[in-house]
Amino acid sequence: MKKRILWCILCACLVSTSLFAQEPALLSRVHDTEACRKWVDGQMEKMTLKQKVGQLFIYTLQPVTNQYSKNVLRKMVDDYGVGGLLFTGGELRKQVQMTNYAQVHALVPLMVTFDGEWGLGMRLKDTPSFPYNRVLGCIQNDSLLYEYGKEVARQCRLIGVQINFAPVADVDNNPNNPVINFRSFGSGPKRVAEKVAAYVKGLEDNGVMAVCKHFPGHGDTEIDSHNALPELNFDRARLDSIELYPFKKAIETGIGGVMVGHLHAPSLGEGPASISQEVIMHTLIDELRFHGLVVTDALEMKGIAGHDDVCARALIAGNDVVLSPRNLKKEIDGVMLALKKGRLSEADIDRKCRKVLSFKYALGLSSWKKVEEEGLAEKLVTPELLSLQQELSKAAVTVLKDSSSLVPLDLSVSGTVLLSVSPSLSDAYPFYHQLKQTFPVGWLHANVDSLDAVEARLRPTQRVLVALHSDKVEPYAALLEKLAKDKPLALICFGDMKMLEKIPEVVRHASTVILAHSDEKFVQRHVADLFLDNAYADGRLSIPLSGLFKAGDGLTVDPEAPRQYSPEDVGMNASILSQIDSIAEEGIRLKAYPGCHVMILREGLPVYNKCFGSYTYEGKEPVKENSLYDLASLTKVTATLLAVMKLYDEGKFGLTDRVADYLPILKKTDNSRITVQDLLFHESGLPAYWPFYEEAVDMKSCKGGLFRKKPDKNHTLKLAENVYACNDFRYNPEWVSHVPSAEYPLQVADSLFLRSDFSKNIVEQIVKLPLKGKSYRYSCLNFMLLKEMVEKIAGMPMDVYLDSVFYAPMGLRHTTFLPLRKFPKEQIVPSVETDFLRGGRLQGFVQDEAAAFMGGVSGNAGLFSTTQDVARIAQMWLDKGICGDRRYLSRATCELFTTLKSRDSRRGLGFDKPDAEHTDNSPCSPEAPASVFGHTGFTGTCVWIDPDNELIFVFLSNRTYPSVYEPNNLVRYNIRTRMQQVMYQSILH
Repeated sequence: MKKRILWCILCACLVSTSLFAQEPALLSRVHDTEACRKWVDGQMEKMTLKQKVGQLFIYTLQPVTNQYSKNVLRKMVDDYGVGGLLFTGGELRKQVQMTNYAQVHALVPLMVTFDGEWGLGMRLKDTPSFPYNRVLGCIQNDSLLYEYGKEVARQCRLIGVQINFAPVADVDNNPNNPVINFRSFGSGPKRVAEKVAAYVKGLEDNGVMAVCKHFPGHGDTEIDSHNALPELNFDRARLDSIELYPFKKAIETGIGGVMVGHLHAPSLGEGPASISQEVIMHTLIDELRFHGLVVTDALEMKGIAGHDDVCARALIAGNDVVLSPRNLKKEIDGVMLALKKGRLSEADIDRKCRKVLSFKYALGLSSWKKVEEEGLAEKLVTPELLSLQQELSKAAVTVLKDSSSLVPLDLSVSGTVLLSVSPSLSDAYPFYHQLKQTFPVGWLHANVDSLDAVEARLRPTQRVLVALHSDKVEPYAALLEKLAKDKPLALICFGDMKMLEKIPEVVRHASTVILAHSDEKFVQRHVADLFLDNAYADGRLSIPLSGLFKAGDGLTVDPEAPRQYSPEDVGMNASILSQIDSIAEEGIRLKAYPGCHVMILREGLPVYNKCFGSYTYEGKEPVKENSLYDLASLTKVTATLLAVMKLYDEGKFGLTDRVADYLPILKKTDNSRITVQDLLFHESGLPAYWPFYEEAVDMKSCKGGLFRKKPDKNHTLKLAENVYACNDFRYNPEWVSHVPSAEYPLQVADSLFLRSDFSKNIVEQIVKLPLKGKSYRYSCLNFMLLKEMVEKIAGMPMDVYLDSVFYAPMGLRHTTFLPLRKFPKEQIVPSVETDFLRGGRLQGFVQDEAAAFMGGVSGNAGLFSTTQDVARIAQMWLDKGICGDRRYLSRATCELFTTLKSRDSRRGLGFDKPDAEHTDNSPCSPEAPASVFGHTGFTGTCVWIDPDNELIFVFLSNRTYPSVYEPNNLVRYNIRTRMQQVMYQSILH
């Protein structure tokens, strides 16, 4: 009866806790409380009073497996009945062996505890570690801290650990603290509390108890409690707002354990907190209403070790568990003496013991299983672990300033050099290599003995990236400061953030400062990707850096976030420009397109840059800054025409040259007299369109032909007015396969592959086509022939030529043919939901059938890009062939191609132009001057360049989604031309 009363008292205590504070989460998850009670009763019945006392002790030992260590362990378990173990460090295998040995011989299952503030690697050799809390404190996404706690819990369970003495809940607000510093999440109580709560939930939701420490707060001290007793000489209001705040939040989260530190806080109580009833009973339990396990910090520490009967005093003060006493026998005897003298009651011991046992049950120790040694190391290191370690480190990267906008780098500017301040040159190789793959960058190693030579080498450079891999940075300070005053300099700290405090003047003059915290290869590659506009960073400084930065400082770098300048800076009205928003949204409502991206530049600056809508009308994937669009016929100018202009610039051909001079296949045909200029003006006489793909279709499988004017049972798919396609046909196996192979390598859809020589067949078809007079007739076939000419003259595939001559050196990383070779499908906007010819969604495959059956690289279509990259090409034309600090085309060539106009149409040399005579049919708004040049694309794309007003207008959409045969509402409602009108109306006169 007495036992049942004690059990009811414990339950009543927990119930009353839930009325005023968060009940310990681990106990709240015990669904079968009756089974728990019975198990606890059963353990209590078989223990003597001394064994119950033993349950309140955690014994510390090294994981050594010799017989002496086993004998000592048996004595602790058998003679003293200790309730738990704490291994001090060593080898994983030996700790597991000693854990199994101890559990097998224990009368009551043991709580195996661990001191893993940054993972198992803190104590065990060759086990996983995570970044220090100071680094994790820079992370904004606290769900990653939850995942961190979850992963540590998984590892703890694997090695037989039930309790982790973590996290540190101390606030790091004293830079002279000798022991907490990097172990804390930061200097702000609120952010520390948020990190603590997230980690605690991750750990305890997954079956391992968290014990936060060191109550009431060890952050603002200048003495290490391992060596002496620190003082917290602050009033209660200060303690409540800073030191106690994270502990309050941990308790509200439902944490299972709190460790009381050896600290003296006079405003809370006299003497060390770990043996103070005022601190533990009055503050922690009564005021903060904590009813989990109260654990002392290690009692062998000098901050407490001078006190007699320290374990008895600790239990009297309100602790439930005492950790690591110096002399276990002496301290247990001291507790038994305190019981005999009445300083402690047997009811006190029973209550504490029942609490310990209840947590043991909640932690699964009622059904303990042997820890499996075999394959344990492999089970610890999983792909998920490695991914989480990388996610945490990347999320902590913090861009502290970027005054010269070096993040991302303008890749069109040459003369960038990486200066490595490191023990060896190879330390910075991952960073250098990642940069070098995208744009030219020099690389120097700073050597103290040759700083003058280094300075001389760097004098002509445009920009310097300084990679700090050594904390011995003082000898380089003068050089770095001089460089930072002279030119844009980015300082990247691949080590402890405190390194920056050693070179304050360098930091002040540097254009950009980035904290990477670590020089792990993946971190270096991630920071390089920040400079390449291919990575995200939103870290915020967890502590202040003396006189340099405040806690919380940091910039967000988001490659998906549109970047723009104030329109007023370049003589435009932002309020008027914003009217484009409503036109773009109207287009979505009218089903003109599911989403679009609009960019306007004036004088080289983006004054309007916004994404609207989604990839599809279902709205699952929003349009982002780096979403890739199928440019369709915009390919003609952003690809084929670029190559034609370059080769013309180099004198490789003349505009009046016959194309047959470069493509012998045209000789002795009706097409032999076509000139380059004929193709550019669309005056070659070639038909506007030709269904090349019919060669790949088994026409015998099409009953009644592939198309009919009227629908019937075999032709139900309406493509246009009076055009219906065959619902069911087969491909010609001579040309097409549903599986890739060496013979069928060209992928034109998810499950459709062409023979590599089908493109040759298409060219042969073009050659045989009869001409229809030399009047203007827009035809994709003209640019398909130009592509063949380019490849013949350049001596390489056009996509390879363009990438080497234009795209790569101009920093156009998102401009490419065959985008699925470089980008995930999720980054590419689909153009069609169900294509009648190829079946299924076209996402990453060019929509244009001719370009598709050319293998995806054609002169008329096939290029994929983003608004930013298209705008950069347009700006190069507007700047007469210059991009960044490099000339790509001569001024004369640019002026010729952008100004010359056909006498028979509105067309220019490859470019389209406004139609001043028939404004209703003009592709531009009526306000566009005659000097404007550009092009449109069938999928709903366009670019227009206005030299008179130094304007660039780029519009990318997938208006063909879900079907190319839906009404063209983009044109019907004049979406693009109305946007252009607003652009011109916004110009301030």
